[in-house]
Order: sequence, then C-alpha cells, then structure tokens
Amino acid sequence: MAMPITESPVASARLLIITFLTTLIFHCSVADIAAGSSTSEEAPHRRFEYKYSFKGPHLSQTDGSIPFWIHTGNAIPSADQVRITPSLRSQRGSVWTKNKVSFENWEAEVTFRVSGRGRMGADGLAVWFTSAQGLDGPVYGAADQWNGVGIFFDSFDNDGKKNNPAILVVGNNGKLVYDHQNDGTTQALGTCLRDFRNKPYPVRAKITYYRKTLTVMINNGFTPDREDYEFCTKVDNMIIPSDGFFGISAATGGLADDHDVLSFLLFRLTEPGQQPPPVESEIPKEEKDKYQEEFQNFQQELDKKKEEFQKEHPDVQGEPIEDLYESVNDREIRQVFEGQNRIHLEIKQLNRQLAMILDEQRRYVSVITDEVAKRGTNAESGQLDSAGQQLGSIVATQQEVLRNLDELKNSFHESLRQIGSVQHQGNPVGMGTYETVQHFNDIKEHLHTVKRDVEHLVQRNAQNPADKVMKCPEVPPMPSCLSTVHFVIFVVVQSVLFFCYIMYKSQQEAAAKKFF
Repeated sequence: MAMPITESPVASARLLIITFLTTLIFHCSVADIAAGSSTSEEAPHRRFEYKYSFKGPHLSQTDGSIPFWIHTGNAIPSADQVRITPSLRSQRGSVWTKNKVSFENWEAEVTFRVSGRGRMGADGLAVWFTSAQGLDGPVYGAADQWNGVGIFFDSFDNDGKKNNPAILVVGNNGKLVYDHQNDGTTQALGTCLRDFRNKPYPVRAKITYYRKTLTVMINNGFTPDREDYEFCTKVDNMIIPSDGFFGISAATGGLADDHDVLSFLLFRLTEPGQQPPPVESEIPKEEKDKYQEEFQNFQQELDKKKEEFQKEHPDVQGEPIEDLYESVNDREIRQVFEGQNRIHLEIKQLNRQLAMILDEQRRYVSVITDEVAKRGTNAESGQLDSAGQQLGSIVATQQEVLRNLDELKNSFHESLRQIGSVQHQGNPVGMGTYETVQHFNDIKEHLHTVKRDVEHLVQRNAQNPADKVMKCPEVPPMPSCLSTVHFVIFVVVQSVLFFCYIMYKSQQEAAAKKFF
C-alpha cells in the first residue's frame, strides 16, 4: 500500500506535463492553419474595365451603337438596356466586344431580365467567352462549335425531364456540337436549377474565373440587394483560351420571351502580392495624345457655347441652377390644374352634345305638333281619333324630356362656372378643390335623379297599351320609323353614364395624388 501512495504525485506531474505539451502543440497547429487559410482566402484585387462593359443610363449612342461593342441580329440597344431578343417567335440576337480580352483572371457581373406572358418560355440566354465572335448560330443565337466556355440560362425543357429553367456551364474546344435534344446536360460541366423568369427585380449573375476555377453565383431577383448572391455551380481545372471575346446572346422558338440585359461589368482580377499592371502601360502614347487633343477641343467648344449662351441670356447669369427646374410642389399643383382643365374640356364636350340633342328634340316636337294640328282640323266634332291621342302623349313625353335636359344643361353650365372660378383663383394650397368635389357630387346626384325620371317615363310609356300599336306618323322630314322616345332615352342614358365615368375617373386621380 505504501508504493502507490509515494508514486502518485510523480505520475500526476508527468500527466500534467504531457497534457500541457499536447495543448500547446494543438494551439500552435490551429494558429498555423488559420494563418495559412487567411492567406489563401485573401481577396484578389479587382479593377473595372470600362472598354469591355456597358450599363445605363446612357448605354447606347445617338446612332444606336454601343461603345466598344457590336450588336447583331434582332438585338435592340436603348438608353437603359439592350433587348437581345423581343418576345416574338424565332428571333436571334447577340452583343459582342469589339476587342479581344487577354486577362488571366476575370470576373463578370451580368444583370438581366427574362420576362414573358406564358408559364413557360423559350429558348434562353447565354454568356460567352470564346476565341472568336459567334455572331449568329443555333446555340441561343450564337455559333456552334465554339472554342471557349458558355454559361447558358435555359428556359425551355427540350428533353421533357422537368428540369428547366436551369443554368449550365458548357465548355467546348471547337469540335463539339451542342446537344439540343438533351438541353446540353450530357455536355455540361456544372449545372443548377434556378427560376430566372418573371422576377420582381432584375436577376444578377456573377461569373468568376480565378486560378483556373470557374464559379457562378446567382441573385434570384427577389430582393433589390445587389450583393445577395447564392452559390450555383463551380468547375475546377477549367482551361479556357488565354484571350477571347465576351458576348451575350439569346434566342426564341415556338415560345417567346423578352431577353433584356441591363448591364455587363467586367473586372480584371490580380492575385494578392502581384502588382496590377498600370493603366498607362495599356494605352499607346499616340492614342493617349489623340484622346487628350479631342478632350481639349471639346472643352474649348463647351466654353464657347457657354459664353454664347450667357450673351444671349444675360438674365440667367447669377441665378442658381435649381431655379431652372420644377420643384415637387410646383409639379403637383401643375398636375392638379391639368386635371381640372381636362374635366373642363370634357364637360364642354358634353354641353355641346346636350345642345345638339335639345335641338333635335325641339325639331321633333315641332313636327309632331304640326301633325297633331292637322289631324285636329280634320277630326269630326272636335274629337281626336286614337292616333291623335297617341301623338298627344308623345308630345307630352317629349316636353318632359326637354325639361329634364334643360335642367341637366343648366347644371353643366353651373359646373363649368365653378371650375373656371377655381382655376382663376390659382391658390397653390388648393383651397377650392374641396368645394369642387362637393359640386361634382351634387351633379352626380342630379344625374341620378334625371336617370330615375327617364326610367319612370319609360315605364309609364310601357304601361300605355296604345303604345304597342302606335306607328310613327308619315312625315317627310322623318323617314325613319324609330321611336324618338327610345332614341332620346338611349342618348340621355349614355351621356349620363359617360359623365359619371368622367367624374369617377377624376376622383380616382385626385385620391391618388392625396390632395383631399
């Protein structure tokens, strides 16, 4: 029993020493690994290359061309985007860089939008880096048997495996023919399933070629965050040409989508520790002198135009440039008065139409009154026949319609007067708008009253049995046998509905502007 007691402290000391050494070695190894990983994961240096990029808002020039790029096929450049293909069947288009790119490492950021009406689209969009420009061909609007790499955004399911829309990375050495029937899955080096059609925000793709590794990152287009990327696919040991052209192409088939590219930004990547090449070394001295001379000439012309403008407009000198633009309050006031002017013109048009209707009705009443007078002279013992009674009822109905139309016309005159008074006041705060809306509501109520009166007249005429056998009098100025009552009722109801629609539309516009 004495031996274990005497040897236990020595054993404990040895165990503590071994544990301490093991922990120290472990921490040192972890620190080395962390240092090595931090050195290996150090981000490369990025430099933007404007000669191989394009973006809005001044994307295209006045002649429709894109600086440093060419477009072919059905591509349509505009100020904000390039529509590679419109949503028409069997369309092809592409854009390509004019000059070759000779970067060892690079990164491309593509912002695009694919939109269509159908649940399925076709055919898709492709981003290229090839040794030659594939201006036209069967592979998403570009040439087949390319030498380089293509990143395909395929939206149509050719093989029927329900694996589209999809993103594929396909390499080619200039000898392979693209496998359309299988959507290129037999030749794809990397793929991922992503739905990039009809998104609320533009879709962004970041394609990075760094240390012979091609990585594709995708922004799904659900958020406006530009850096919200998610991993799509990665291809190691990717060998591509040392120099080539960048391009974007698209195509449509039996189905069609709009393929719009908003921007293409290219960055040169330089490994950490390496000195990036200076910008001056890439521009020849002759070209640099030429650009400098053009810039000086442009600056001189600009100064001359400024002097000429100041001489022609001496009142503008010294004024701040902000005064030349419209403020938010001025724009809102202008929109209010423009809306009132439109309402004023519409009411004037209705007033003219009502005046025409009144003239027609007066002419019909005069003709019918003359006919009643003729029938009355030929009647025996001062008694009118059934036709005379029917004509008398028609005259009474026409007179009542005329009274209603006169009241409606007077109401229109009153509304015109009030709108004119509001416009002449020119109150910037818009104090008279509330009274105008109240007056429009009164007009609507009056129109509903007129409509009910007209419906009452129609019902009363329908209840009269003599109207069923009533025939139009044979009057030379009235060759048509169409009943004037029904014609007037139809015109009045149509005018009332049209005026109500104008009132409703004006109220909706006013509510959208939040002025009331």
